[in-house]
Amino acid sequence: MLSRGLQDDYRVVGVDLRNHGRSRHALPHDTPTMAADVFEVMNREGIQATYLYGHSMGGKVAMQMALMAPSRVKGLIVGDIAPVAYPRHHDRIFEGMRALESHSFNSREEAAAFLSEYEQEPAVLSFLLTNLRRGDGGKLSWRIGLKFIEDDYDQIMKGNEGGPYDGPVLFLKGGDSDYITSEHRETIVSLFPNAKVRIIDSAGHWFHAEKPEMTLRLVKRFLEK
Repeated sequence: MLSRGLQDDYRVVGVDLRNHGRSRHALPHDTPTMAADVFEVMNREGIQATYLYGHSMGGKVAMQMALMAPSRVKGLIVGDIAPVAYPRHHDRIFEGMRALESHSFNSREEAAAFLSEYEQEPAVLSFLLTNLRRGDGGKLSWRIGLKFIEDDYDQIMKGNEGGPYDGPVLFLKGGDSDYITSEHRETIVSLFPNAKVRIIDSAGHWFHAEKPEMTLRLVKRFLEK
């Protein structure tokens, strides 16, 4: 919805990061490499400088781009992630995703029921299932580069480095999410001294799905300023 809500007034370029969507499956899967990938897309599209929006891991990539090449980033919107190192907390999900690949399911509903034994949060489960695709033989499998993501998981969880970036930055935080806390304030300010935080009440980490209209309003307000 966010892209659709912006495309009448802005040129919107959506990017699948490596090991996601239709992008290549490859190592390394770390934040600086993914940032370089997006710069490649900008170069190919003839975009010298732009506004960036990224959520979760995409937010880490967007922040790294601003820290690596600030002249190419007009402004930055970060969705519910801080530029800090996070502890491992997806191992159970990886286990379930690997286990699913060893089974044959007749429907996405069966696959969802199986994966719910490993992840009970509806929003997370729904997001994971968007990455299921039926192959030529009819078997459901993951479209993402699961092995590469898992192999470099510790690299993904590292904090951002570089900067600082002095441009305008908006952090959007789900009110019920703990991905951004008061403990992260010092790091955020040191890397992004002009950052502001807006809280989306009654929403978690996937606030853009839970509160799409409010998310779009906040993004538009930032861009219009």
